[in-house]
Amino acid sequence: MIKRVVLTGLTALALAASAVVVADEAATIRAALAKVLPDFKPTSVKATPMEGLYEVEIGPQVMFVTGDGRYLIDGAIVDLETRENIAETAQSRARVRAIEQVGEENMVLFDAPAAEHTVTVFTDIDCGYCRKLHEQIQAYNDAGISVHYMFYPRAGEESKSFDKAVSVWCADDRQAAMTQAKQGADMPKRSCTNPVAKHMELGQLMGIRGTPAIVLESGEMVPGYVEPKRLAGLLEQTTAATN
Repeated sequence: MIKRVVLTGLTALALAASAVVVADEAATIRAALAKVLPDFKPTSVKATPMEGLYEVEIGPQVMFVTGDGRYLIDGAIVDLETRENIAETAQSRARVRAIEQVGEENMVLFDAPAAEHTVTVFTDIDCGYCRKLHEQIQAYNDAGISVHYMFYPRAGEESKSFDKAVSVWCADDRQAAMTQAKQGADMPKRSCTNPVAKHMELGQLMGIRGTPAIVLESGEMVPGYVEPKRLAGLLEQTTAATN
């Protein structure tokens, strides 16, 4: 009994010491990043399965930094036993958290009556393939896919596309306004408090270069238009792989 208590006490001390080391290295990493990225504060710094390597999350972005704060690793980090790309998995988790923080109340929702999956789509009112995707919105819903739109007018905040996005958001019926705008209708210009600029900022942080950009439930990003049946199949594969 005494031996067991001693061992338990030693284990607790070892865990406490380990936690102190992790906290110290996390502080070192935060200080190092503050020097080179003063405008970005890490939302989390945590140890990885690799000794001395830490996962640093800044909004939807993920980087890996050594415990001494000197080296930053950019690229794939693959567990050769499981074949998992640790970097991509971490990046996907960060995307999911970032989108959740936006909140559905700040998106234009086209929910399926019997939803099995939900995708978040960064869209540009004037993008041809975005319009093609929206033409099939009913087919996505019929396939059990809810589509949650965020705005990403590629031409920027001073563009007509940006103004159209704001007008859609400020409409009494956002779903109807989105459909009309994507059909090329002349939209009455409206203004109100809106999330369009924040959507764009998040998209830029995620590295979006073109639209539509589809973010799956897993956080995986799929660039470009994907037709409804293929997207449903992709979602099923992703779900099966994570279960």
